[in-house]
Amino acid sequence: MYEHFFQCPFCWEEISFLLDNSIAKQTYVEDCEVCCNPIEVTTAFENNELFHFEANELGQ
Repeated sequence: MYEHFFQCPFCWEEISFLLDNSIAKQTYVEDCEVCCNPIEVTTAFENNELFHFEANELGQ
């Protein structure tokens, strides 16, 4: 697992998610640990290193 810190697109607080680096590309929804709003997360890993990360308001 890979821990990544970023700003929530809703409340702008710095939060972190544990990302599964065994999956090359994925998109899923996870709630912000501060404001509980749903965040659409898109990740891409290459050689177990994160090279793309997006966190958007759900539906954006």
